[in-house]
Amino acid sequence: MTRDTSPRWTRRAFGTGVLAATGALAACGNGVNSRGSETIDARADATLNLMFNAYPNTIDLSRKAAGMLVMPLVSEAGFGLGGSYGRGALRIDGATVDYYSQTSASAGFQIGAQQYASVLFFMTEAALAEFRAGSGWTAGGDIGFVVSNDGASVAADTNTLLSDVLAAVFNQAGLYAGASLAGTKYTRIIP
Repeated sequence: MTRDTSPRWTRRAFGTGVLAATGALAACGNGVNSRGSETIDARADATLNLMFNAYPNTIDLSRKAAGMLVMPLVSEAGFGLGGSYGRGALRIDGATVDYYSQTSASAGFQIGAQQYASVLFFMTEAALAEFRAGSGWTAGGDIGFVVSNDGASVAADTNTLLSDVLAAVFNQAGLYAGASLAGTKYTRIIP
């Protein structure tokens, strides 16, 4: 009688694998543990300039927003298991007030890798206060998109403007089936 010596996947091993994949992804050129707040701020400035030039509808939104979370570079990869990581700056009245990381993990049919930029517009003081008060805020499916995940500009219609949080996902590079912010966790960091 032979004994089965093939590896067995437990929940702990699966979770460890997802964390390892996300950690490896974090080192893919997004400045993790190598640069401080000056680099994040410079990248946030460049990202906002790019967004305003490419998608003029976001200029008015930025003026109306109580605050914006600018994530200049988010790296995402998946092959069965997937994850994403990025770092950015929370801006209120044009000034950086905090720094945040963005992480997500997923499992299922997925393959590919991409990098993109995203900006969250907090359209009410209450939405901004809720974001800042939590130890980790998770994006839900109720986020309205003003720049779709394929980079096309979306008109800010009446339904979109009713959302407390609006998102722009743009400047995508790589091969992956879109970018979704649902289930993404944002945590305050010290760069």
